[in-house]
Amino acid sequence: MDIYSTSINGRYRKGTGTSDATAIVAGAAALVRSKYPYLPAAEVIHRLTATAVDKGPPGRDDEYGYGVIDLVAALTADVPPLGFEGATATPPGGATSAAQPAGADGDGGAAVRGWVTLGVIVAAGGGFLVWRRHRRADDPPPRISR
Repeated sequence: MDIYSTSINGRYRKGTGTSDATAIVAGAAALVRSKYPYLPAAEVIHRLTATAVDKGPPGRDDEYGYGVIDLVAALTADVPPLGFEGATATPPGGATSAAQPAGADGDGGAAVRGWVTLGVIVAAGGGFLVWRRHRRADDPPPRISR
């Protein structure tokens, strides 16, 4: 699946995979957290997965995960809390959502996968910050001309 993101010189680029999706998912989680500041992390993950637009085989799969993030739905849909996996998210206006709720694949491991995914995102971000700090430490100081 193609993921469009910003690139150098004010351009956009097309990428694929978790490396390109990480920033988008982290930004979506931050927006959900900003709208619902007291929502526990598991509920933020649940809100994102329950409102995602399913792609590929029905339910969670190895290629698309829970699908494509629908940020508007994640921020506005009436999403039942965890523990009500049989219910689906209801978008504003009462339209039926095409999203699969967390746990709909029947294996009961949706919360664990969500926590693991969040851990990978946090670890990747931390690794980037360490790499960036190390890279800056190796760079020569900027030259100041007068």
